[in-house]
Amino acid sequence: MSNSDLRISIDPAFESFINEEVLPGLPIGAGAFWSGLEAIIAELTPENRRLLAVRDDLQQQIDRAHQAQDASGPANTLSRQFLQDIGYIVPAGEPFAIRTENVDAEIAAVAGPQLVVPVSNARFALNAANARWGSLYDALYGTDVIPADDGKAAGSGYNPARGEAVIRQAAEFLDTAVPLSSGSHVGCTSYEVVGEPEAARLEVVLADGSRSGLASPGQFIAHSGEQNGDRQKLLLLNNGLHIEICIDRSHPVGQQSAAGVYDIEMESALTTIQDCEDSVAAVDSADKIGVYRNWLGLMQGTLEATFSKGGKQLTRRMNPDREYVRPDGSKLSLPGRSLLLVRNVGHLMTTDAVHDADGKEVFEGILDAVVTVACAMHDVLGQGPLRNSRTGSIYIVKPKMHGPEEVAFANTLFSRVEDLFGLQRHTIKIGVMDEERRTTVNLAECIRAVQDRLVFINTGFLDRTGDEIHTSMLAGPVLPKEQIKAAPWIAAYEDWNVDIGIRCGLPGKAQIGKGMWPKPDEMKEMLNTKAAHPKAGANCAWVPSPTAATLHAMHYHQVNVAERQRELAARPLASLDDILTPPLCDADQLDAETIQADLDNNAQGILGYVVRWIDQGVGCSKVPDINDVGLMEDRATLRISSQHMANWLQHGICTLEQVKSTFRRMAKVVDEQNAGDPAYRNMAPDFDSSVAYQAALDLVLKGTEQPSGYTEPLLHAYRRKLKAQATG
Repeated sequence: MSNSDLRISIDPAFESFINEEVLPGLPIGAGAFWSGLEAIIAELTPENRRLLAVRDDLQQQIDRAHQAQDASGPANTLSRQFLQDIGYIVPAGEPFAIRTENVDAEIAAVAGPQLVVPVSNARFALNAANARWGSLYDALYGTDVIPADDGKAAGSGYNPARGEAVIRQAAEFLDTAVPLSSGSHVGCTSYEVVGEPEAARLEVVLADGSRSGLASPGQFIAHSGEQNGDRQKLLLLNNGLHIEICIDRSHPVGQQSAAGVYDIEMESALTTIQDCEDSVAAVDSADKIGVYRNWLGLMQGTLEATFSKGGKQLTRRMNPDREYVRPDGSKLSLPGRSLLLVRNVGHLMTTDAVHDADGKEVFEGILDAVVTVACAMHDVLGQGPLRNSRTGSIYIVKPKMHGPEEVAFANTLFSRVEDLFGLQRHTIKIGVMDEERRTTVNLAECIRAVQDRLVFINTGFLDRTGDEIHTSMLAGPVLPKEQIKAAPWIAAYEDWNVDIGIRCGLPGKAQIGKGMWPKPDEMKEMLNTKAAHPKAGANCAWVPSPTAATLHAMHYHQVNVAERQRELAARPLASLDDILTPPLCDADQLDAETIQADLDNNAQGILGYVVRWIDQGVGCSKVPDINDVGLMEDRATLRISSQHMANWLQHGICTLEQVKSTFRRMAKVVDEQNAGDPAYRNMAPDFDSSVAYQAALDLVLKGTEQPSGYTEPLLHAYRRKLKAQATG
């Protein structure tokens, strides 16, 4: 079939990318691909539109109900019966357990950190893919985990005093994860692989000259092949995670260690979500090609990124697998890379890469499913030098779905894509993000809709709070933003997600995830607090960097998540009534100082993120907050801040002029914070000519009318406007 026979129209650059880069090597030709895409678009577009209309209709019914309520009601909470009557809450079915098969161990069997990275940035994408293994020494030395007092500051060169503190803390970690039968890893003088090559074991010479072994000898599972205490690598296992003790007495750091240990390599980011959604700024066909091309390179194992660092040109590639020798002499190969999932966009947005038979932009989520699967087929077919999934699965995380019908729609979409490429049913696995209120309250039925392909659910405070505010926009003013975190619905929501996941049979088959640590420079605080996520029953949680993944991996050695999930299975189900209680406040209890402080915080965060998104096309970055603390921000953080301000404006907590004056004042602050960026464009004082400033302000002034409070429609419109100006 020639393209002249198609009713869809395709951007020429996008068509060339698919035909010349994606399809070669796949068992499908260009004609079959494009005609198949056309058929999927024709079949599923009407249902996609209907589901979006249902969202709007339910929101209108909720808005009318709130308007009809007595504003003096105790919490202005809509009854569960009302929400059931309008179809917002659907009837619960019989108990069930998911039936997902062919899931890689990194998802099904082992708990550990998870990275989320914009796949649009090849260097970042490769860093994340290679973050399967990380240096514990580097993670401790290069962060605030090791204090800088008593002469232990990092400085410009290597500080032996700081190095000594790192060596000791790492050895203390080994004492907790792989303890010795007697004595301590601290101060030991030698690690020795002894015995016959077919029956090797690990012995440790302690500081006092005595010898010890591991308390659990089976934790020693492999070595690098040299039975030489001066230079070798030892592989140990705890809670399913590997630890590699690296020994070289000639190494500068190894010389400082009594046992010659120059590093401890930690199995860190077991899984990585390569993101096409909230952390990228892809607004047109050219942007989408860049996103897809990087994902294709990851799936083919060929992606490279060349960059300058320290005055040198460096090229980054995907790491190879790691090879060892087991105690019985047989060979052991371990993945050198994180298992990669890809996050598609949700059901809302459209893209100009393809137009349908009526000349309208096609839904971006439909195109994402088809193209990301086409790219991943190179991995499924084993055509590249490296493998991602060893079970032949393709992992797609699907965000921003509202309720079981929308999840069922994604299931149908994935089935159609499998049929297009001749894949076995349920080759495509799905991660359902529990970050919309209607998904939360119907979580079990959402899981049921994809029970044969589900591999992931999660919680996320930011998007979930943004949807909470928007859904209850007319119920009343919400609490100050920090106080929302302490409202009862948050704890109930977090527990509910785990409770439902366990009851639906996810343990041993799928991930139950928790949200992002937002402060990439505050690693000591993360190390002291983020153990709460595995203790809560989550077998993965998001971290903002490879370094953070290595440090967070320590928590999964401290907590056996599988055991913790079995303990939690006996607790009562979290309260749905708490989940349905919006975080409202009494306006009379808000003083002027509190109001202005929240407005300043929100406006500064919105501007700091949006100015990079609009002007530079950066979808995720470390943005300094109002106190100059760097926070990882993406559209989820933007959604809560803009909806929070829109809510207060709606209910008269602040005035329109107060919002505008706050934005003008905060724009100057953001300009100053970005003074060192040569690519930055000031917003002040010519606010009217700054497209970024206008976009940021509109996110609040038009916030109540945005679908589900999403920021994408305005961001995309303004980014396209700026790109059009740049091209004349």
